[in-house]
This record gives sequence, C-alpha cells and structure tokens, in this order.
Amino acid sequence: MELPLASAFAVFDAQDSGCVSYGVEASGRRWFVKTATSARSRQSLLRAVRFHAAVRHPAIVRPEHVLDGPVLVYSWHEGNVLNHATTRGSDRSALHRFQQLPRRDVETAIDTVLDAHLAVTAAGYVAVDLYDGCFHYDFQARRIRLIDLDEYRPGPFTLDADRLPGSRRYMAPEEFVRGAVIDQRTTVHTLGRTIHHLLDSPVGWRGSQLQRQVAARAAATTPADRYPDVAALVAAWRTTLPGRDAPAPPH
Repeated sequence: MELPLASAFAVFDAQDSGCVSYGVEASGRRWFVKTATSARSRQSLLRAVRFHAAVRHPAIVRPEHVLDGPVLVYSWHEGNVLNHATTRGSDRSALHRFQQLPRRDVETAIDTVLDAHLAVTAAGYVAVDLYDGCFHYDFQARRIRLIDLDEYRPGPFTLDADRLPGSRRYMAPEEFVRGAVIDQRTTVHTLGRTIHHLLDSPVGWRGSQLQRQVAARAAATTPADRYPDVAALVAAWRTTLPGRDAPAPPH
C-alpha cells in the first residue's frame, strides 16, 4: 500500500506516546496513518495490533491495514477529539462543546463507551490510558468513536512499574502502586470518571442524582467499594436512562 506521507493533509506530532500520525489520501480514500518513532512507541503499536485482533465493537476504530514497522492504517473519520493533548498542552474546546449538547445525546455517547467496554472485558482486556483524548466525536452525526486504545492489556495483571500511563483525572489509585492488581474494577473506576467528566460542564453537573451516584460508586477509592465488574456498572447505568428500568439484554 503506497502512503504519500510527504504530501499528508494533516500531521499529528508532539505526542507523549512518541507516535507520529498522518492524514493521507491513497487509493481514492482518506486514511489515518500511525507510525512509531521510538522503541517505546513501537511496543505500544504492537500492543495495539494484538488488542484489535482480540476486540471488536462498532465504536472501536480498528486498523484496516497493518504494515511493517508496524504502521497502523485506519479509515479517516470526520469529527473532533474531545481532548487534543500534545506535549505542548491540552485543547479541550471540543469537550466543552460536547458538554453543551442535549443531555440525551451525551447519555447515548456514554452508553456507547460503556457498551464497547463490555466487548473489551469479554475479550479478557482491561482499560489502560483511557481518557477524553480517546473520545472522537462526530458532532454532525452525533456519534462517538473510541481511538488510541494502544495501552489496553490482557488482565488482570500485576503492575510492575511505578505507575501506568494515563491521565490522573481518569486513573484509579492502584494505577500508581507497584505490585497492585489491575483488573476489571480498575476499568470500572476509569469508566466512572468517564461518566463524571462527560456529564459535567463548566456550569455544573448535568446528569441526574442517580447518575451521579453510579459514577461515584464506580470511581470509589477502594476497589472493593466499586461495582465488581464492567457488566454490573453497565447494568446500573442503564437503570438511570429514560425508559430503561432494567439492564439491556446481552448481545
């Protein structure tokens, strides 16, 4: 596959991951091309290849081609990343715009994120480095997609470093403790923080009191105080939605 990177219509550099990505046109289509510039970023992309081989969900953007390098080639999707984070800082203007959408649209987006993580956990993976920079939103189509899930790992596992990569605004306390167990309850915490951040706004909380309680329990400091797994969190969340007084059937 010929990828004219020199004539890319967009370049995404200055990333903490060490990856450099490009928007290119090839074979009559637009593509998002992700490359590694260091040993660490190469390991991240290899991890992403394994993750996408194991996990499938309509909201999770997966590579259509994996080239030597590895180089990951995704379809280009119109929309905005809710947090455009680089080594130069964060641009959360899209998040602020998202937080002004009708509440039902926000609830639908959150439900999609949670549903995607049912597929993640069913495949035996746990979330690592999930934050608003992974949420790609098409404001015209009112559709959320999950991108850059390169750090997701098979779990549970024992943390063999001083911390995991990620945003402190979303991370669980155990992600900063060498020797801690990282499991579904860690993912539950991150998803609780996701509910909180997406239903919050500069003018205050936009969700219901029940939704606030669900988010708070999910993000409890002590893992044992959280929902025991992602399925339990999703079931609790769905009881807070209009016309949904029972968990949705499995699919």
